[in-house]
Amino acid sequence: MKKTKRILAIIGVILLIALYGSTLLFAFTDRTKTMGYLKASVACTILVPVLLYAYTMIYKLTRKNDPDTEE
Repeated sequence: MKKTKRILAIIGVILLIALYGSTLLFAFTDRTKTMGYLKASVACTILVPVLLYAYTMIYKLTRKNDPDTEE
């Protein structure tokens, strides 16, 4: 279980770095479609960590009452 959490955490870090990089790239690029991409990138940069935090919190709350889990 710890190895799975570690792998998922590394994937999350890579995803966030890619989102930050794309946001920076779209901010400096001046094309007509880039403004839409910039808005989407900023939204995902904010929403992805918030949703991941909410999912982990809900997972912990649901597993807390489950007697079959051993951590």
